Amino acid sequence: MSEIIEVSSEWLALREQEDARARSRRLARAAARRLGSGPIVIHDLGSGTGSMTRWLAPLLLGPQTWVLHDWNADLVERAAEGVVPLDQERRAVTVRTRAGELARLGSDDLEDASLVTASALLDVLTAEEVRAVVQACVDAGCPALFSLSVTGEVRLDPRDPRDDVFQRAFNEHQERRVGERRLLGPSGGAFAHRLLLQAGWNVRSAATPWRLGDHDPRLLEQWFDGWLGAALEQRADLEVDGSGYRALRSSQLRHGALSATVAHADLLAWP
Repeated sequence: MSEIIEVSSEWLALREQEDARARSRRLARAAARRLGSGPIVIHDLGSGTGSMTRWLAPLLLGPQTWVLHDWNADLVERAAEGVVPLDQERRAVTVRTRAGELARLGSDDLEDASLVTASALLDVLTAEEVRAVVQACVDAGCPALFSLSVTGEVRLDPRDPRDDVFQRAFNEHQERRVGERRLLGPSGGAFAHRLLLQAGWNVRSAATPWRLGDHDPRLLEQWFDGWLGAALEQRADLEVDGSGYRALRSSQLRHGALSATVAHADLLAWP
């Protein structure tokens, strides 16, 4: 099995409300219009604990069956054991789970799919894995809604001259090699966009930024710690500057004087 990036259920729970605020309802409504009537089957790739199901199921008609795909069997088991989401007509959806690597995804894995979804996934995949996902969607011939792919742009308020240096280091970290896998990082969403256009599909996109600092200060704090920590892991030569930078931003966090906008993009594609 390829080495994969582990994501904690605690982090997924902390970010879920901000994810829900950021995702494009316009693209979700456009996806819904392409599903037609009758039972629908939605395959959610890299599903984690099922946050996409909880967000999107209430926006769609039913009956709905969700098939949750993830590398981490523990996360999808947690999703299956949680509160069952309801569709637009207040009927409980059916949830099934599958554990496996997306590089091996094929059209057979998307059998009977009405829609394929993913959230915060494309940036942690390799080019090979994104090609496999796109090809499986194309072969299945159903719409795909990919949400919250990071684009590499971060804006901190107040600004600091060192922001851009740490942003570049973080983006380099996102494109690092993990075992035998070279991650696409901030180019993952754009890469998928190009592949879908090359396949002759229609593609619509939407900017879906996180706006941190307005709601849960814990998310801003944990995001910043992870963002700066990854930058310093990538560029050890920045450690001296990083200490002073961390102290400044930590003081601003304590006083409620820091906010951040983290750029993401959603895309909807269909034949």
